[in-house]
Amino acid sequence: MTMGEAAVPYLRYVALGDSQTEGLGDGDDTVGLRGWADRLAERLAEQNPGVRYANLAVRGRLAGQVRAEQLEPALALRPDLATVVAGVNDMLRPAFDADEVAGHLEAMFAALTGAGARVATLTFPDLAAVIPLARPVRSRVLALNDGIREAARRHGVVVAETYGHPVVTDPRLWSADRLHAAPLGHERIAAAVFQALGMPGGDDSWTLPLPPPPAGPPVRLLTTAAGELRWAGTFLGPWLRRRLRGGSSGDGRAAKRPDLLPVLSGQG
Repeated sequence: MTMGEAAVPYLRYVALGDSQTEGLGDGDDTVGLRGWADRLAERLAEQNPGVRYANLAVRGRLAGQVRAEQLEPALALRPDLATVVAGVNDMLRPAFDADEVAGHLEAMFAALTGAGARVATLTFPDLAAVIPLARPVRSRVLALNDGIREAARRHGVVVAETYGHPVVTDPRLWSADRLHAAPLGHERIAAAVFQALGMPGGDDSWTLPLPPPPAGPPVRLLTTAAGELRWAGTFLGPWLRRRLRGGSSGDGRAAKRPDLLPVLSGQG
C-alpha cells in the first residue's frame, strides 16, 4: 500500500441521493453542477489521485425512490465508500412519515455496509431558520434526524451532524430558492462529511461562523414580508404546482455520473 492509499482508504466512492447530492445550487445545468459530493470526491482525490467517483443522485427523488432506483446500481459499482442523503423531499409532502423515510434510509445503510462499504450520511438543518414559512416542518426535521441517527447507529454509519450549528442556517450558505445550498454551503457540507469520516486534514472549521456582513440600512418588517412573498411566488408556487400535477423536477432525468470515473478538480 502506498502512502497515498494509506491516507485515503477509499478508492471507489458512490453518492446516492436527491438534488442536494446532485449539486443543485452549485453551478447550473448549462455549465454543469458541482455540489458537496463532487467537492468531497475532490478532497479525497487530493490525497490519492487513484480515487474513482460516481454520483447516482437525481433531483426531486423521495427516499423510497432513491432506494428503488439507486441502491442496486450503487451495489453493482462495489463502493468502498458511499454517501446516502435523502428525505427533504419527503418532509415537504403532506403525508410525511418519519419512520417510513428512516426505514428506506436504514435499508440502504444495511445493504451498503453489508457489502463492505463505509457509509456516511448527515442530519438536516432547521429549515424554519432558513424559510420562515417552513415553521410547521420543524418537528418533521427533528423526527427525521432522530430516525437517521438511530438507523446509522445500528449499522455503524458515519453521521455528519449539521443540525444545531448556527452557521448552517446563515443565508449566505443557501441559494436563492432556500431549498438548496449555495456553493459555499456545498463546500461546508463536504467539509463536514470529510471530518466525520476522520480523514487526514479534516477539522471542525466548517462550523465556524462567516464574517459579519457589511453594515447596511435596517431591515424593515414590510421589506421582510415583501421578500417572503417574492420568494413564495418565484420558488414555492412552481414547486406546489408540480406537486399538484403529480410531477417532479427530476422527471425524465438520469444520474449525472453513473459510472466510477477519475476525479477532476472543479468538475461539474
